[in-house]
Order: sequence, then structure tokens, then C-alpha cells
Amino acid sequence: MITPTNSSLGTLTDDQISKVSAKGEHIGGLPPSKEAFFHLAVYEARSTAGAIVHLHSSYSAAVSCLCHEDPSDVFPPLTAYQIMRLGKVPLLKYFRPGDRALASEVRAAAREHKAMLLANHGPIVSARTIEEAVYAYEEFEETAKISLLLHGRTTSLLTSSAVADLVESFPS
Repeated sequence: MITPTNSSLGTLTDDQISKVSAKGEHIGGLPPSKEAFFHLAVYEARSTAGAIVHLHSSYSAAVSCLCHEDPSDVFPPLTAYQIMRLGKVPLLKYFRPGDRALASEVRAAAREHKAMLLANHGPIVSARTIEEAVYAYEEFEETAKISLLLHGRTTSLLTSSAVADLVESFPS
């Protein structure tokens, strides 16, 4: 299932939600988003992915437009739940919406990451269930907000040993 192209989640009915096969064939509902292909790329690369959330929320989109010192992880280690729910978040280069070349970039990143950020676009978050993916997406948006609020300020980051402890205690 995926949202239809040019739709608003708040106005969709069950019969309008697009149904797409694992091969990307439209099998029900309204026509799928032009970005359905990169959802499929995540499923192909990440066997633990049972659900994907991709939105264009304000804080995450703003972070996607920034220049990043380390594009292999756009967020400094700010909070425990950021580390637990998102892990490292790579920035993928810009592709116009609907550009199928994005699929190979997403597929490569998804092998190692449950969350990623599309440059000048927004995040992709995967998890075992839709509920977990929504929670992780909420954590992404809150981390983006915190990151922007703290930008340019002296910040107390989690230590590398604290991050290592979180990764060991809560493996993804």
C-alpha cells in the first residue's frame, strides 16, 4: 500500500489507497505516488522493512536543504531515542521527484540504514511495522527540529561511549 499520487492523507478513503505488487505493478486503488519505486528499493534491500514512511515535513525538509559536514550522518548524537530509532542518517544526493535513478541510491543506503535523508526533499524511514515506522518518523522530525533549534549553539552531545552503549543495548 502507498498513498496515491497528488493526494492528501487526511482525505483518503480505504478504497483510494494505492495497492502495488512487490514488482511495482499497480493492482488497486488510485494510481500510486511517482515515488513508489524507491519504496520498493528499500523493501528489496532491507529484509527487516515491513513498512516505510516518506513525507515532506517542515523540519526534516529544512535539514535536507542544509550543507552537512558529514553526509554519512546528518545529525549529531543529540538524544538516546534518535540513536535507538534512527541510527546514523545518511544524506543522499538530490534527484528530482520521480527520477528512477534515485532507486539505486536508496537501495544502497537501505542496506545499512533504516533512515535516510533525500537532499532538498525529505526523509525515508523504514521499520518492521507501520506503527514502528511512524514512531521512527516522528523521532526523525523531532530530531530535525532539535537540530535546527540548537544550530550554532554550544551543544552537549552524547559521548561516543554512550552511543556505543545504545547501539549495543538496542540493536536495529
